[in-house]
Amino acid sequence: MLKMKKLISLIALGLLLYSCNTDAIYTKAFRFNNTHWSQDVRPKFTVEIKDTSQLYDFIFTLRSTTDYPYNNLWVFLRTTPPFGKSVREPYEIKMADPSGNWIGKKSGTIVEHQLHFKRRKVPFKGKYTFELEQAITEKRVDELLDISLEVSISDPE
Repeated sequence: MLKMKKLISLIALGLLLYSCNTDAIYTKAFRFNNTHWSQDVRPKFTVEIKDTSQLYDFIFTLRSTTDYPYNNLWVFLRTTPPFGKSVREPYEIKMADPSGNWIGKKSGTIVEHQLHFKRRKVPFKGKYTFELEQAITEKRVDELLDISLEVSISDPE
């Protein structure tokens, strides 16, 4: 009887872990030194896309402390495809609402903020490089822990 309970527990744990699979084809994080992002630091992520018939979700996650002094963060995102020219675009990551409440997932003194690019089609097979640059007027931004990129195949609608 004890062996049966262990077997059932093991099967249940396996199913739980299998159901938590996000189907991510790429996940990588860049950790900031001493919780600050200097203008000369440009996290870079290189993702190999093998199937151009799929739609992809690209999710950048920025983790800050609750001591972050602003309600947003502007970044430049440079996207370089396997062929053709790179494109540099500005994006705003909203961190807090006008009343100062954090936007994102908060756990203790850490807040996760996300920049989503959902259901995107890419034109070429090959390696895509995504480079981020902080784009505020300060030479460095404090209270930032890390930034990550997760790429996954989009769920069908």
